[in-house]
Amino acid sequence: MSVNVTELVHKVSDIAKEDGTLSILDGQIQLFRNSAPVAALPCMYFFGLGMTLSGSKNIMVGEKTYEMEAGGCLLSPAELPVITSITRARKDAPFLGIFVHLDLQQMTQLAAETGPLPAESKNHCNTVPTMEIDAGIANAVERLVDLHNSPDLAKQLFPIIRQEIMIRLLHGPYGPTLRQIITSDSPMQKIMRILSWLKNHFADDFTSGDLAGMAHMSSSTFREHFKAVTGMSPMQYLKQIRLLEARQLMFNDKLNASSAAFEVGYESPSQFSREYSRMFGVSPVRDIRRLRDLVDSSGIPRTNWHEQTKTGLTGQSRFETTETPGNPPA
Repeated sequence: MSVNVTELVHKVSDIAKEDGTLSILDGQIQLFRNSAPVAALPCMYFFGLGMTLSGSKNIMVGEKTYEMEAGGCLLSPAELPVITSITRARKDAPFLGIFVHLDLQQMTQLAAETGPLPAESKNHCNTVPTMEIDAGIANAVERLVDLHNSPDLAKQLFPIIRQEIMIRLLHGPYGPTLRQIITSDSPMQKIMRILSWLKNHFADDFTSGDLAGMAHMSSSTFREHFKAVTGMSPMQYLKQIRLLEARQLMFNDKLNASSAAFEVGYESPSQFSREYSRMFGVSPVRDIRRLRDLVDSSGIPRTNWHEQTKTGLTGQSRFETTETPGNPPA
């Protein structure tokens, strides 16, 4: 294990004493603990920085699989459907992770202050693989975690320390990707605008060509850049976010499968059921029953469980458990 995260391991372990997801500092940081491996399941990642502190996990983004070993980190540059699994965790050596939500508007301001994008990086447009946690970032994240026990200081110090983390990211290996996200009319910013539009319009009827037109790109160029950012084609991305949203509608809002299918844009309930079963491994009915049984057997009141979830695509809470990872890339 990297010496950079030793103190973080102790501090996160002291706060996250039970398996599951714990949100702290007004939901801006999530802590994760698992005492056993977790099978691969789909989930949604959001803009932020994830760090694996102990144990290990795999993250599949499109066709690429990234191994997150202890001491590794991964930048999630956008809202990405992924498949994640915890591969090494034991009761006496649990998986521990942390996720810090980043502020895109503040990142834009900081990038402007650091100067123009280097010429050799202007065409850079892809997600970034895992890398070892930087000592400076690890130290800053440790100070963020310390604020959990100092709520009187958190309001003023949290934005300052998070700003330090974003500055360090801009000046490190993730810098080109982060700058591309906010550089006007860069390929990545165009794709980010499309992802933002899809967040609110995923249930609409449109084609990949329609999205390419909105991005002011040819269809082939759009597909190339979209896959570079998300790891998948536009229609694959659309299908996955529709199915993930349908899942939370069935679990949190108690919609039946047909209603959820229509709500997220499917015209055929049978097609929805087939694609849902391929993505989650079981039918919608069996999957939601399994999730409800899991929550009930955990002993955690559902009101408390929902407090541990994060915002879904439509602004509603998204279900997370240790066996159905909805976790960011910790």
